[in-house]
Amino acid sequence: MAMTIYDISRKAGVSIATVSRVINGSGNVRASTQKKVMDIIEQYNYTPNAFARGMGLNSIRTIGILCADSSDLYLAKAVYLLEQELQANGYEALLCCTGYNLDARKNYLNLILSKKVDSIILVGSNFIAPTELENAYISEAAEQVPIMLLNAAYDHPNVYGTLCDDYAAMFEAASAMLRAGIQKILYIYNAESYSGIRKRKGVKDALQQAGIQDPGHYIRHYTGRMDMLSDITDYIEQVADSGVTFDGIIAAEDSLAVGGIKYAMRRGLRIPEELSIIGYNNSILTGCCTPELTSVDNRLETLTHQLVQTLLHVIDGEEMPKKAVYAGRLIKRATTSF
Repeated sequence: MAMTIYDISRKAGVSIATVSRVINGSGNVRASTQKKVMDIIEQYNYTPNAFARGMGLNSIRTIGILCADSSDLYLAKAVYLLEQELQANGYEALLCCTGYNLDARKNYLNLILSKKVDSIILVGSNFIAPTELENAYISEAAEQVPIMLLNAAYDHPNVYGTLCDDYAAMFEAASAMLRAGIQKILYIYNAESYSGIRKRKGVKDALQQAGIQDPGHYIRHYTGRMDMLSDITDYIEQVADSGVTFDGIIAAEDSLAVGGIKYAMRRGLRIPEELSIIGYNNSILTGCCTPELTSVDNRLETLTHQLVQTLLHVIDGEEMPKKAVYAGRLIKRATTSF
């Protein structure tokens, strides 16, 4: 296997950014450190690869973007914002939609790497799996180019995460509903992703802290299609018919919450007097339903801007935080009265 800038940094015992500064001759490196790095480079006959080019040597100024599904409202908007931000800074983007199959993701990642991009952005928390084995392809890619994660974090060299604190946002959303006297809260989620797990834990912890008995009874996993609102409505009705009583709904995605609004209409329930509803993502759907939907704003515009700024600094060889976390905000509309 060819030597990478990651290997040089490890053998020299310095950061990747320091190796980049030595290669680029950008200064600000002690003579002893520079000699240590150059000795390793000469010893292993290192030739700068695509990563080094991305760190300042003949950069092709192109960034790879991978997302699972471009029809998803959140992912589609994220890709658009990232492309706009990259173009404003003189970079072009190559986009691949991978689906959710692990082998397909590996193939697409390798395809993007073959294009000699300067970095790769993985859009959405679903790219980070719970096991190191499933994340190995990301670790390997990070030895060649910086890997940027949108709304996820992964503790590995040359991987940078920019994310919303989904746990805290959901904890506060559930706590606000509980403070308003709504005790029977149905939580509907659709994904076991990095973000999805944290959202669910936030709601569950809020319910437990409020003394709700058996909070798992109110937490339900919808496994159907997210673009079929009638199916979501049917699912919520099935949950109600199974004996679960609730006067509040918190949803992991706005589309699930819109299904809750349609359920209330079907059952003749007044919103928010008899049923309060909170969604997540603060998407375009919040204003496309009646009543308009209260939702958690996960700061997508801020996240995409910060991710690209971090990327630009990393490409320039600067040391940057491995993780940037932003707080979500509850945007109150007509589906809640608190």
